[in-house]
Amino acid sequence: MNDQAGSELSAIAGWTKSCYLAGRALMDATLRPYDLGATQWYVLRQLAIHGPTPQRELVRLLDLERATLSGVVAALVRKGFVVQLVGGKDQRQRTLQLTDAGKALWDDLPDLRFIRDAAFGGIDPAELAIAVRVLQTATGRLHDLLGKGNTQ
Repeated sequence: MNDQAGSELSAIAGWTKSCYLAGRALMDATLRPYDLGATQWYVLRQLAIHGPTPQRELVRLLDLERATLSGVVAALVRKGFVVQLVGGKDQRQRTLQLTDAGKALWDDLPDLRFIRDAAFGGIDPAELAIAVRVLQTATGRLHDLLGKGNTQ
């Protein structure tokens, strides 16, 4: 790989990270008056849109460590927005569900699509499709590499 190609690949990684961080900062600033963080919002969104969800399924859906999600869920339970229901045969399994207060909060939260629209509005859909394909491919390759135990 020549220096220019390496430079362009570094720029892709840098701009991807910068875009993510800028969007996350805007999300955090928007949610701050509601005493919510971005990960709490993602949990609430899942429950509001898809209904009760097994906690371990949220680990997979949100690509979080189990301990991280446990802390997020504990905060939402403490705030009265989510309840943990014990499920079925395995009493260790927890299903999360919005409370009435959680539903009311969700209805009051601002629509965060404005962040996506501000970032990507007006960009040619064909260019966006290319960007998505490139990032999906790169992410898949990195996950594959991680799954194989390679560290190189």
